[in-house]
Amino acid sequence: MTKVLAEAIAKIEALPEATQEHVARELIAYLEKLSVLRAEVDIGIRQLDAGKGKELDIEEFLRKARAQYRKG
Repeated sequence: MTKVLAEAIAKIEALPEATQEHVARELIAYLEKLSVLRAEVDIGIRQLDAGKGKELDIEEFLRKARAQYRKG
């Protein structure tokens, strides 16, 4: 365990139990999202390595992303 992680855990241990539970749930959710993201990146890299990539219109991509996140 790294020094910073140990320090963070020590600080969490000093919190009330309900808060510890909340922090733990949030951390687990974050780690699960990170794991999914890493798996998706790995898939994308394999697809690019296999020549399955295609040119990206970055302006169109940004327009779609901005429109999607404005809705939510």
